[in-house]
Amino acid sequence: MASHELRLESLIGRCVFDVAGDRVGRIEEVRAEQQADEWVIVEYLVGVGAIVERLSAWTIATQLLDLLGARNYHQGYRIPWDKLDLSDPDRPRLTCTIEELKQISQQLEADLI
Repeated sequence: MASHELRLESLIGRCVFDVAGDRVGRIEEVRAEQQADEWVIVEYLVGVGAIVERLSAWTIATQLLDLLGARNYHQGYRIPWDKLDLSDPDRPRLTCTIEELKQISQQLEADLI
């Protein structure tokens, strides 16, 4: 298996585009798991929902955003590591359609059940 190294700080905040070239959102968090002696990226969290999840304050943040009248704070996606093309790290692209991704809010609801 070929390994690739990329500085995570250069990815955070980068805008991700779908296969049609439309904007999906910005990379807000990267999830990794330890496998043997190394850490391996398993998914990227993109969009406003990713910011809220990164702060680990989903319940409090959603109530605050509701109170402030914010819309679309549930928007955000979990992108599996193999669905993000980083051959050009300045312009990450999905290798699938946006419909194939799980929305962050859907995953959180499933976790609560």
